[in-house]
Amino acid sequence: MHVLHGITEDEIVSKCKSGSIKHQELLYKQFYGYAMGVSMRYSLNQDDALEVVNDGFIKVFNNIGTYNADKPFRAWLRTIVVNTAIDRRRKEIKHQANLDIEDAYNVGSNATAIDTLNAQDILKLMKQLPQIQLTIFNMYEIDGYNHDEIGKILNLPASSSRVYLSRAKDKLRQLLTTETQNHG
Repeated sequence: MHVLHGITEDEIVSKCKSGSIKHQELLYKQFYGYAMGVSMRYSLNQDDALEVVNDGFIKVFNNIGTYNADKPFRAWLRTIVVNTAIDRRRKEIKHQANLDIEDAYNVGSNATAIDTLNAQDILKLMKQLPQIQLTIFNMYEIDGYNHDEIGKILNLPASSSRVYLSRAKDKLRQLLTTETQNHG
């Protein structure tokens, strides 16, 4: 339990449930950085990420009455931010053609390519992925969704999720190889 401005996180959430604008502002300020970090993984730029964060906080404040205090607030917020980002992508993704599993292909790996890069370099490379690949990569590799779950959330076959993930990894390997050659 964190203490913010002399009151606990639980107290702030409780006051938010009562509609206190002051406490909503405290909650926003306390968790803005965390929400922005989550959002940036799903967004192509900072403006898009900020829109996701703000939309996410609107959902938080509109639905805070459903928050179960037995679970960490941070986890609940993360779920809302991820879902908000995914909702924003659905429109773009549904216009892309669905792929068949036959389109999948094996990709090699370069285990040492990542050694010379920091997290900011990797995030920058991820932003070069097509939006659907970025979204599926984040959902699968970082947020732990499986392909069936991703397919249901994004309204596409699980096989397409696998193909997009494979292509995302292949593209990242290519980008990493190029980046490490430039740093080397």
